[in-house]
Amino acid sequence: MSVNDEVLLSGGVFSMGDVFDEGYAADGETPVHSVRLDAFRIDATAVTNSMFACFVKETGYRTEAEQYGSSAVFHLLVRATGRDIVGTAAGAPWWFNVRGADWAHPFGPDSHWSESPDHPVVQVSHFDALAYCVWAGRRLPTEAEWEYAARGGLEGKRYAWGDELTPGGEHHCNIWQGVFPGANTSEDGYLGTSPVKTFPANGYGLYEMAGNVWEWCADWFLPKYYRQSPMDNPQGPTIGAGRVMRGGSYLCHDSYCNRYRVAARTFNTPDSSSGNCGFRTVRNAS
Repeated sequence: MSVNDEVLLSGGVFSMGDVFDEGYAADGETPVHSVRLDAFRIDATAVTNSMFACFVKETGYRTEAEQYGSSAVFHLLVRATGRDIVGTAAGAPWWFNVRGADWAHPFGPDSHWSESPDHPVVQVSHFDALAYCVWAGRRLPTEAEWEYAARGGLEGKRYAWGDELTPGGEHHCNIWQGVFPGANTSEDGYLGTSPVKTFPANGYGLYEMAGNVWEWCADWFLPKYYRQSPMDNPQGPTIGAGRVMRGGSYLCHDSYCNRYRVAARTFNTPDSSSGNCGFRTVRNAS
């Protein structure tokens, strides 16, 4: 079942990886290598709150954050009383562990998804995303499919729209402006998530392939994988530190997390959820 606008991509050969060699060495964005992909269909946007709500209504599914009873919320976005803030993340004190934060209450128990139905769903783990895919008759994109789609037909560019972050002074993605993590000037219009289709689509008609929320991919994350990645329809390594996430989020800034570049990659454990990670889905073209 398809529950979102989708775009058919014809596939083909593209150069995957960081041609500028400006990524984090530990992320393994190089060497640049040729990849050949079969045709596939991909959601035009990230899965939204309203779409995920349909899934939950039909299946009664409970996300991992709901089962754990808490999840990670950025400190400036918390909507909860002090007693519901039960800790901070080690090494990243701007992340609060908030009791009652989950997909339906993305910033804490005093928030609700219905306030932002057209925003990307967040507080979903990799396992939650897979459960949604089963219901929707779809799957998560491979990392190679995701990067091919994000490039929008442009070869060797830094961003999904070109090499300049703000061409003509216009914002093309929802990321952090100001001094992270305490002062966001919100020059792009948003402190947290923005509605899908807020910023211009890329050359393939896909929205927010940079910024807004991280997006889960199917692959395990292994920094050295590009050295041995097969050319045809790579599926990622069989082991890794976690599952790949792509695209960056509203918290990315060049002083801290310059990962809204189209080649950038990171990971998280598959049971993790947070207020800045969601997903989009794909299906085979046939």
